[in-house]
Amino acid sequence: MENLKATRQSYGEALLELGKENKDVVVLDADLSGATKTNMFAKEFPDRFFDMGIAEQDMMSTAAGMATCKKIPYASTFAMFAAGRAYDQIRNSICYPNLNVKICATHAGITVGEDGATHQRIEDISLMRTRPNMTVISTSDDTETKWAVKEIANYPGPVYLRLARLSTPIIYNENQNFKIGKAIQIGDGIDGTVFATGVTVNEALKAQKDLSEKGINIRVIDIHTIKPIDREIIIKSAKETKKLVSIEDHNIIGGLGSAISEVLTEEYPAKLIRLGIKDKFGKSGNAKDLMKYFEITSENIIKVFYKEYQQIHE
Repeated sequence: MENLKATRQSYGEALLELGKENKDVVVLDADLSGATKTNMFAKEFPDRFFDMGIAEQDMMSTAAGMATCKKIPYASTFAMFAAGRAYDQIRNSICYPNLNVKICATHAGITVGEDGATHQRIEDISLMRTRPNMTVISTSDDTETKWAVKEIANYPGPVYLRLARLSTPIIYNENQNFKIGKAIQIGDGIDGTVFATGVTVNEALKAQKDLSEKGINIRVIDIHTIKPIDREIIIKSAKETKKLVSIEDHNIIGGLGSAISEVLTEEYPAKLIRLGIKDKFGKSGNAKDLMKYFEITSENIIKVFYKEYQQIHE
């Protein structure tokens, strides 16, 4: 049986440990601490936890104020509210003065599931990466998330950490080396490259395994840092592999695929097939069913290599 864990759970656990190590860390939440898992920190450090109520705009402004007092605020809510409702406050009160605020948004993408389209934030990567001074991170598993939560405390400036509701397999062991701005390559296949982020990294790895059994060898690139993006590994993969694919739990406009395309256009023009939400709103339903409906599963990656399948069986 696979060891599954939601990155929001990993976030809560890592935040609790970080609170023990760094007394300057404070946590703010907008009446969702049970869902964002900041309640673990709140129980241990009640004097450093601030429930701002259903007032996400006030929460971001308060976090900005705390940052001016040398605190390291972690502001948490659902991605829908963090990237949407508090847009102006993040732009003008956090990014513009380049303050040290960590915005940790859970329940991102269509994998929020039954909460439906109104709560499925599929534009947040686009919104956040276009803001000057903002670093954007989207983690894929427990290990990577715990690293990111602790690392951003030492990383100056605004950070948007994108987290999921859906439980996913643990990919990395605790000895894995992570670095902000440097993607992780898994495999050395030359038949294709699949760039993935967040929950879709596991889908890419499943496709990699299934394709290898058919004699098609691809590499998977886990782009956990979408801004600043790892330009070097994108160009390297474009030069070394025959086909390029991106997959994301996000609108294909403005997200991971767009960020990769920008690099390719400037550095090494190559065709990129983008898998993601094709400029539509989400729907209410089981998360895994929605991934199939919106075509962001391992099966959809395999379909990209359909011609190669045909050639093998001819």
